[in-house]
Amino acid sequence: MKTSLNWLKQYIDTDLNPEDTGALLTSIGLEVEGIEEIEQVKGGLKGVVTAKVLTCQRHPNADRLSVTTVDIGQPEPLHIVCGAPNVAAGQIVLVATVGTTLYPSSGDPITLKKGKIRGEESNGMICAEDELGLGHSHDGILVLPDDTPIGMPAAEYFRLSTDIVYEIGLTPNRSDATNHLGVARDLRAALAANYGYTAPLRLPDIASFDTPDHSLPIQVTVADASACPRYAGLTIAGLTIADSPDWLKQRLQAVGVRPINNVVDVTNFVLHELGQPLHAFDYDAITDKKIIVQTLPANTPFVSLDEVERSLHADDLMICDGQNKPMCMGGVFGGAKSGVTATTTSIFLESAHFDPKFIRRSSMRHNLRTDAAKVFEKGSDPNIVVFALKRAALLICELAGGYIASPVTDVYPHTIEPVRIPVRFARINQVIGMELDRVRVLAILEALEMEIIDQTGDSILVAVPTNKADVLREIDVIEEILRIHGFNNVPAPGRLSASMAIAPEPDPVRVRNLIADMLTATGFHEMMGLSLSESRYYRDVLPLPDESLVYVNHTANVQLDIMRPEMVFTGLEAIVRSQNRQESDLRLFEFGRTYRKDGDTYLETNRLALYVTGRRWAESWLTQGKNEENFFSLKGAVKQILDRLGVVGYQAFDYQDDRFAYGLQYRRGQQVLVTLGSLQPKLLKAMDAKGKIMYADFNWDAVFEALPSRRLQFRELNKFPLVRRDLALVVDNSVKFSDIATAAAKTEKQLLKSVNLFDVYTSENQLGPGKKSYAISFIFENPEKTLQDHEIDKVMNKLIDVFATQLQAQVRR
Repeated sequence: MKTSLNWLKQYIDTDLNPEDTGALLTSIGLEVEGIEEIEQVKGGLKGVVTAKVLTCQRHPNADRLSVTTVDIGQPEPLHIVCGAPNVAAGQIVLVATVGTTLYPSSGDPITLKKGKIRGEESNGMICAEDELGLGHSHDGILVLPDDTPIGMPAAEYFRLSTDIVYEIGLTPNRSDATNHLGVARDLRAALAANYGYTAPLRLPDIASFDTPDHSLPIQVTVADASACPRYAGLTIAGLTIADSPDWLKQRLQAVGVRPINNVVDVTNFVLHELGQPLHAFDYDAITDKKIIVQTLPANTPFVSLDEVERSLHADDLMICDGQNKPMCMGGVFGGAKSGVTATTTSIFLESAHFDPKFIRRSSMRHNLRTDAAKVFEKGSDPNIVVFALKRAALLICELAGGYIASPVTDVYPHTIEPVRIPVRFARINQVIGMELDRVRVLAILEALEMEIIDQTGDSILVAVPTNKADVLREIDVIEEILRIHGFNNVPAPGRLSASMAIAPEPDPVRVRNLIADMLTATGFHEMMGLSLSESRYYRDVLPLPDESLVYVNHTANVQLDIMRPEMVFTGLEAIVRSQNRQESDLRLFEFGRTYRKDGDTYLETNRLALYVTGRRWAESWLTQGKNEENFFSLKGAVKQILDRLGVVGYQAFDYQDDRFAYGLQYRRGQQVLVTLGSLQPKLLKAMDAKGKIMYADFNWDAVFEALPSRRLQFRELNKFPLVRRDLALVVDNSVKFSDIATAAAKTEKQLLKSVNLFDVYTSENQLGPGKKSYAISFIFENPEKTLQDHEIDKVMNKLIDVFATQLQAQVRR
């Protein structure tokens, strides 16, 4: 954000030099990232003075040059060779002395040196308008009136101004400092608290505001008071649209705003002065002389000021005329047909307070990042709306020759009062880390214009002005106090202390890094998403009870209004972004946290999320056929993680919910370790994701609890051979391999070491309808002796009986 020092001095007197002022702004939280000197004319005409031509003769060696002597107010006149056709003795001119650097209107800068031109000495330059950067004329030298004093600096003659502009890295929470008056208010508070400054802030004078004429009334209806809590306006007639005066142009240009005309420039001036966006409508373009603030049906066309036709969203707040035709996207951008033009003679001037969420969403949705939208989305001051309206109306009447032609319309059904926050003195000292005198605390709050409503022995009740949308809690008030007191004024402790800490076993960081390294080695890429999410996902796409969501006041981006209760949308956003950039073959993982609310308890859970989509291998003639990532790709990665961590004793269950079209859930007792599967098509469609996406959601806290409590144990290799037996079972299609593995494990717990499915065969002609055949291998082992055939046969018969009884399986001979 650009802030002009000359502009600030309209509201506050300060003797600090520009560097010290910048340092003070940084110390109170308005970090100055750069300081630039702005000159009305580049170079400031330094070294250029008024002079009188004493003599002028033709150059003896050049017909088009003249040899002159000029008086610049010094004891000795200067000899200057001049090529201008209009130079003559007796003229008052502008001379650039030796060593001066000129910045012409076109071309490169010129630094003047003493020299000879065709044999004649020249000690300066008599300048034309374009050579000084004052215009583009090069018809001849610039001749001044005869009564001009000689030797006067050109900057003084032209009354050139210079300004210091600070580039402030404004943090998203500082809605109160988006304007010059807000910065001046903070600067005054720091000067009052630390330098004994006592003068009040000079506010713009609106005492002369009056509305005797009511000839051009406008009827205003606010259909959605939640989206537009306050809407005010008035009409101004008799206007002449023209260029703004130089002082107004200079103010706007200093902060990077291009001047347009006197009416539009005033609205931009008041925006940067008071932090209140305004909009001027051509009065004659308002049908039925009615203003309706409302949303319109989705896909309603709207031609904006940049001549682009936009399709409106159902939540875009629009300013409409009496026939419900959109004239402006409220708080964001004007319409093409209702704005001020060169022929406008009457306007309706709007000043409103909009809900930040509506403005942010519309601004981002249509990619319209205007100055007004950036202010509204941070949270504007609802109680400066009418003051700013009157300030702008008076300026417009002054600069455009108009008069106010209606009363002030102010639709404000529910007054927004200052937030009252109790603050404890003990808490202030605890947070700041020093004993802060109560008198100083009260003085700082007074300097910040925070009213003390009540005061007891140990605490105070503070009323926070409505321009500070982010100050809502005790800790926020303490931060304000600390800013003005000065971070540098908090003493460093004279003694440092340290304590011993014993790393837990197993170490959570090492375990996490172990798995991260393993995943990256198998083709996964780590992603890092925001812990913030949009509540609309859990309202429209994956419904969750609203009371379980953890809402936050995020002024930088009001769309990100909750802490994420699920990991899935973070990954889908990353996948969609990659797919939109032709990167569709993805294996991603993310360690993060989810947040939910259970009554008054906040639940914070560590998670690991895996995502696979696209192709497993790069396109090649060697990888033709089944090359797409599928459920088993993900299942293999999940099993690999659990095996690497040594997690055992879990069981697999079929799973399906609003996230998963199909999948598995691994549980250890009642504790869910991981849920994995293919995401629901409706979920992918809502996020505009392409193809199938497999997703695994680890409850990392539960996995960590399931880690083996003891270190790895080693045992001697078995001296006796393993025995394998295969079995082909015909079962119903509803029977899963996991059912067979579970039944086998319960039947034989000593000798049976593993069960594996190595083939699936389906044929209605051979097996009958609704049937399939599993080819399964069983591995047996006895660490004490060699197994005999009759022992294995006994176990196999027992297994066949269990399969037949429990699963109605038949052995395929």
